[in-house]
Amino acid sequence: MSNTSSCANCAVILAGGQGKRMKSELPKPMFEVLGEPMLEWVMSACEKADVKDMCIVKGYNAEVIENYVGSRCATVLQSQRMGTGHAVMMAVDWLKERLDGNVLILCGDAPFIDSDTITASLEQHIKQDNAVTIITSEADDPKGYGRILRGANGVTGIVEDKDATAEQKAIREINSGAYWFKTERLLEALNEIKPNNSQGEYYLTDSVYILINHGFRADAYISPNPDVVMGANDRKGLLKLNDTARAAVIDRLMDNGVEFLCTDGVTIGRNVVIGAGTKILQGTIIKGDTVIGENCVIGPNCLIEDCAVGNGVTLNSVQAYQSRIDDGAKIGPFVHIRPNSHIMAKVKIGDFVEVKNSTVGERTSVAHLTYIGDSDVGSNVNFGCGVVTVNYDGENKHRITIDDNAFIGCNTNLISPVKVGKSAYTAAGTTVTKDVPDGALAIERGELHFKAGFGDKRLKNRNNKK
Repeated sequence: MSNTSSCANCAVILAGGQGKRMKSELPKPMFEVLGEPMLEWVMSACEKADVKDMCIVKGYNAEVIENYVGSRCATVLQSQRMGTGHAVMMAVDWLKERLDGNVLILCGDAPFIDSDTITASLEQHIKQDNAVTIITSEADDPKGYGRILRGANGVTGIVEDKDATAEQKAIREINSGAYWFKTERLLEALNEIKPNNSQGEYYLTDSVYILINHGFRADAYISPNPDVVMGANDRKGLLKLNDTARAAVIDRLMDNGVEFLCTDGVTIGRNVVIGAGTKILQGTIIKGDTVIGENCVIGPNCLIEDCAVGNGVTLNSVQAYQSRIDDGAKIGPFVHIRPNSHIMAKVKIGDFVEVKNSTVGERTSVAHLTYIGDSDVGSNVNFGCGVVTVNYDGENKHRITIDDNAFIGCNTNLISPVKVGKSAYTAAGTTVTKDVPDGALAIERGELHFKAGFGDKRLKNRNNKK
């Protein structure tokens, strides 16, 4: 008997759809659910189920699919879209190299297939020695879906909703469009599929009938996940997918002790991890592989992507990308944390501050209207209003170092590469072009001059022009 190891099993993912009703040049499987293409959901479910040998059948705007998957898996082209069976036929040469295993057929625009369903259906497929195992779901309202017909020895067929009798329409078990086949049996069935329908297309469902008629066993695995059948043919359907996924993530997080006062505008990616006691406020978007600790307050109106956030952190109207924010930091409102930044413990950052590719040491305070770029800032540093690290000379970027306990006065310009020593000060309005020694005060100001009567003369001229 076969086993479930990845070397024996593979997947063909059908991703050639155009999605005309989306009214876009983007292939339908590339439309996003919670910030990830639907195709990514399907591929990652396969990988999690240890089915890593995959072939993507691309079609409409094929280069978009090809560029996305890269070397992650094989691709084949369906230049003419002539049905699901025809799409699988495009992968025949690829499948011939895998005759001794099983192949999973999935739709690239049905994102909610899950790894548990893939694994359990394969186990049933092998245990029952099926030629084909259909992945199904039970629906309270099965209208529009193909119904599964069962007999004494497994599945006897699939009937489309439009062709079903009144008795068949009452069947709640529906076809998800996902299948496990013995690879060799599938290739035999593909040779016999004919486009004998009004659309002139080759339907993969016909392979089920072909295998049954040849005396092979067909059965169905009923997934406990009711959403495996969900897809999107238009923007309304795509919104429903996003709403379904969003609600599932929020429910899971609440079960883990995360608090939501209101979910308006809240979108959280499926890979995000959030600790117990953290409060998520309105308008917050959390994406990618972000990890947020316990007892934080995130929001309102934050966008956090691929960040590691510690415990007890407060983020108010913050955008942060690919950065680390340590315990007890208090940031916002209106702060931009750009990639490769590290905000250390108990830092305070106020309104209209941008940090880019920099480390900000513990208990440092950056109150407002400041840019910190390509800098290494020590602990207990105080930034006055309007400080700028001038890190770009027009050709190259250079780093700036500010040591512990320094005080950077308002409207200071630090011209990189430059270092401000420990406990050093810069006076307000100073442009620093040389290293400031430890404990020193850097002050750079021209002599102040007054020109008597200048303002009165200008005012008189303005009034005469009115």
